[in-house]
Amino acid sequence: DVIWDSHPWETVTKAAMQKYPNPMNPSVFGVDVLNRTVDQQGRLHSKRLLSTEWGLPSIVRSIIGNARTCTYVQEHSLVDPKEKTLELQSANITFTNMVSVDERLIYRPHPDDPEKTVLTQEAIISVKGVSLSSYLEGLMASSISTNAGKGREAMEWVIRRLNAEIEELTLTARGTIRTPMAAAVTEK
Repeated sequence: DVIWDSHPWETVTKAAMQKYPNPMNPSVFGVDVLNRTVDQQGRLHSKRLLSTEWGLPSIVRSIIGNARTCTYVQEHSLVDPKEKTLELQSANITFTNMVSVDERLIYRPHPDDPEKTVLTQEAIISVKGVSLSSYLEGLMASSISTNAGKGREAMEWVIRRLNAEIEELTLTARGTIRTPMAAAVTEK
């Protein structure tokens, strides 16, 4: 589990939904919302398509027999504001006959401190029909582990960006309010 020390669940959830694209993980270069609905319990269901560049090593590309490493990942998310959970499930929909990566992330408030958020992450990697499957599984696991660290950096980047936008809006609103008042004072 990963714990965000200084960010409540609401902040982390907003950042998770706006995570891509980001400079820490440029391999995700496209995000398309395919469907978004709110159910009768008030939970938000989203289905998105992520366009990614896997950046596979040349030996893996030669085994797969395809120089094109642009892959598509389907992501389902469920935000439950009452239970305060965000669940993200993703799976590649490209190269599934050779490699499948199923990932599940769950964000919840820390049980002892509502100002912290806990992330639980799991991934299942399957390599099919390749004699170097244990090597590839290890390589993919290492890549996922590295990307998890980049993912946390990206979330922090998004949270900083969101906070800066809020601060800018606040300053703009204050300036807008002051301008008519200052004009009214100087006219008298």
